[in-house]
Amino acid sequence: MITKRIIPCLDVRNGRVVKGVNFQGLNDVNSPVELAKFYSDNGADELVFYDITASSDGRKIFTDILRETARNVFIPLTVGGGISSVKDFERVLSCGADKVSVNTGAINNPGLIPEAARLYGSQCVVISADVKKVGGAFHVFARGGRDDTNIEAVSWIKRCVDNGAGEVVLNSIDTDGVKKGFDLEMLKAVCDVVNVPVVASGGAGCIEDFITLFKTLPRVDAGLAASIFHFGEVSIRDLKQRMHDENILARL
Repeated sequence: MITKRIIPCLDVRNGRVVKGVNFQGLNDVNSPVELAKFYSDNGADELVFYDITASSDGRKIFTDILRETARNVFIPLTVGGGISSVKDFERVLSCGADKVSVNTGAINNPGLIPEAARLYGSQCVVISADVKKVGGAFHVFARGGRDDTNIEAVSWIKRCVDNGAGEVVLNSIDTDGVKKGFDLEMLKAVCDVVNVPVVASGGAGCIEDFITLFKTLPRVDAGLAASIFHFGEVSIRDLKQRMHDENILARL
């Protein structure tokens, strides 16, 4: 059995980590560099760094902050935001990222994922899908959850994986910041159609939510969260100890 990963998420706007609810009402949290180092030193398996307004602002990611963050962490770092070409992949990887996350860029340019996978390997390419239930169907949203693309999410994610994405981060807009548990229905639908690691994002409110996630959906490889870690509501070490006690493999 593969060890389950716990991944804090740094949503960065104007050089600061922020957090909201349902992708709205963003509040300042901390410096991404300080927070990343804290998580790296305190049991996180990986980190995700999203420049959350890069796509909506039509600009490139903040490379100076990214470089400083990468210098201060010793665990894998996935980076996304404003990734629209293989040149963006190259730039972000050269700043210290281990994996590159793409959402809007892949929607606008369907050839981006296969080209990036060919150049850098599937292990570097992460499809990060912002998904919300609309009229009973799962829709992919673009530009940081602002625009409904009307694309059916499960088939879209499968197509991205078939084209070379080596990992899926599934961001549930409906459960984001609500702290009532992960979107198990959405996660199961995706796990049933892909054969690459799936990271659950959106909805964690307590340690029990992670236990329920991994026991209900053993195909899920990792749990990603932000506010419960940022505000000290859950300690990663306490979470991993509880996972160990529940016979869920974790790196202690």
